[in-house]
Amino acid sequence: MKLNQQSTSAIEWAIKKAVKPFTQNSIQPIVTDIHLQPNQNSGEFYIFDDEDKELAHTTVDEWANYDGDDFYEEIEGKFQFILGKLKEEGIFDHLTILKPYSFVLVDEEKETISDLLLIDDDTMFINDELLKGLDEELDSFLKDLLEQ
Repeated sequence: MKLNQQSTSAIEWAIKKAVKPFTQNSIQPIVTDIHLQPNQNSGEFYIFDDEDKELAHTTVDEWANYDGDDFYEEIEGKFQFILGKLKEEGIFDHLTILKPYSFVLVDEEKETISDLLLIDDDTMFINDELLKGLDEELDSFLKDLLEQ
């Protein structure tokens, strides 16, 4: 599924709108997750906090026209790319949310599908691609260590 520039901008706008209240408060709100909830049938995109309070919403036309069974897999990478771009731009640097907190992809029943981005000063998500071959490397290292 391809997103046009207008849809990508709409998603970015919704995320920025959702986090904007967290730049204005001097008190750190207790938020551990920001839920991103796309709807394949209607194309609507909602963003909620931990208490299911709506922070922002918009519509993405390509989602309503997409009829594949891999909807969440398709948009997961797009969300990660957009969130990574916003993080690099510093959008999340001055939020008053107590760290760590996450951006989480959820389905229509608000069940977690994927952790998209963890914001923390000391923690980083490691994806499966980075972990490929780690078992073999550790086994080889341990074998070499024990043989000496």
